[in-house]
Amino acid sequence: MTSPADTPEEPRRQFASDNWSGICPEALEALIAANRGHVPAYGDDDYTRQACDLIRDFFETRCEVFFTFNGTAANSLVLASLCQSYHSILCHQLAHIETDECGAPEFFSNGTKVLLVPGDDGKIDLKSVEHAITRRSDIHYPKPKVLSITQATEVGTVYTVDELKAAWSVARRYDLRIHMDGARFANALAALGATPREITWEAGVDVLCLGGTKNGLPVGDAVVFFNKELAREFDYRCKQAGQLASKMRFLTAPWAGILKDGAFLRHAKNANARAAQLESELRGTPGIAIKYPRQANSVFLEVPPSLIAGLRRKGWSFYQFIGDGGVRLMCSWDTTEEDVRRIVDDIRTLLARSCER
Repeated sequence: MTSPADTPEEPRRQFASDNWSGICPEALEALIAANRGHVPAYGDDDYTRQACDLIRDFFETRCEVFFTFNGTAANSLVLASLCQSYHSILCHQLAHIETDECGAPEFFSNGTKVLLVPGDDGKIDLKSVEHAITRRSDIHYPKPKVLSITQATEVGTVYTVDELKAAWSVARRYDLRIHMDGARFANALAALGATPREITWEAGVDVLCLGGTKNGLPVGDAVVFFNKELAREFDYRCKQAGQLASKMRFLTAPWAGILKDGAFLRHAKNANARAAQLESELRGTPGIAIKYPRQANSVFLEVPPSLIAGLRRKGWSFYQFIGDGGVRLMCSWDTTEEDVRRIVDDIRTLLARSCER
């Protein structure tokens, strides 16, 4: 018999990444329900059909839906399907497809070139996009084919409806497809208070890589083609790349779990609210500067190296970004007000001790 002393203590919720979080109750219940009995394989099952239908209802359109094991596969296979090897993809210089996917978009597209454009607060500057498109038009230059937008961005900012439509205007002018990396799409949606359709297909997005793992799912992303013509034979591309799950229901049933009663948006709202709480508590604190506008579920800080070391000694985990003093604190679907208070208290204590020396 196990005594209370033998029971492992629940690990502290951290601010390193929303990928560190567990499975939300709605997804876990759906996953357990899908584990009953024998079910047809490779997506020919009712759980997958329900998930696809709920995604179509969510976006209010008859889109084509596919599922991959992770976001790298989703982004890379989509970009490969939109491009030939002699094309190019335009994205922000901090975009995940450039900085964190180990060259997977280039690999799966047989060498499509990624062209980087600058922009404040993680958003692409459209004048720079036009410059990248028009600076050369000869056959020696990889022909621009796709404009990739990250929503929410790598620094936690969010494109508004008007900003997305402005990007669409440029894309139409130069016959570019629009790919949206939506690893934190739910957080962007919660921040904007818009409808899903307003920030996707009504704003010109051709295909969305819809993230769920950062918002309570155990594994798996959805690929949503609003332009159904572009989805032709994408199922074969998934199979060839090892992304066709044999027991597909274990990828798809959790999607139904978080979509059918609004948990997808509800959990994102909590993550955003906890980030807003964290920003509010730290704004104006001597020795700390907030680097980017807090719009979704992350707060980027410029802090003294001594504070970084002190927080790590106290058991806090987080990532350092963009310079030696750049720190990202990421809130998750299950971050609580108490979690925020604990790290804020430790930050204030460490800063006070530093000032006393």
